[in-house]
Amino acid sequence: MRSVTDKIDYGNLMHRAMRGLIQEVLSGVAKDGLPGEHHFFITFDTMHPDVEIADWLSDRFPGDMTVVIQHWFADLTVTDEGFTITLNFGDNPETLYIPYDSIQTFVDPSVEFGLRFESQHEAKIEEIPEAPMEEMVGPDDEDPHERKEAQVVSLDQFRK
Repeated sequence: MRSVTDKIDYGNLMHRAMRGLIQEVLSGVAKDGLPGEHHFFITFDTMHPDVEIADWLSDRFPGDMTVVIQHWFADLTVTDEGFTITLNFGDNPETLYIPYDSIQTFVDPSVEFGLRFESQHEAKIEEIPEAPMEEMVGPDDEDPHERKEAQVVSLDQFRK
């Protein structure tokens, strides 16, 4: 039986769900390639203990790095913990291993979609103002042709 102080950890549940979404998207790309105009900007923490990148890349990007998965990539392998991909850095192919836990942002600008993951240590709960359901705006309420900026889901408001 749960005590009154037990709480549902929505922050971690959201993180798992969003990382599962990234895994599912990348699995589809590994199997069938990038559909249409889809492409991804993925920013990750190069200092994460499980990230595997060439020394010259970690020296050049000490902190975070954004990779683009678009025109040329090879050997995309997706697992439950992360993915391995070979990307071209100025005619120099390099293989990277990026665990989902190291990802800070995942953006697909072709459809104005993005996810942002805040670190556990920097995350704070923000109060979400209550509004009647009819005042809340959802994706169906917006004209996709009028939007200029990508939609980014920030999970920091759900964490303690």
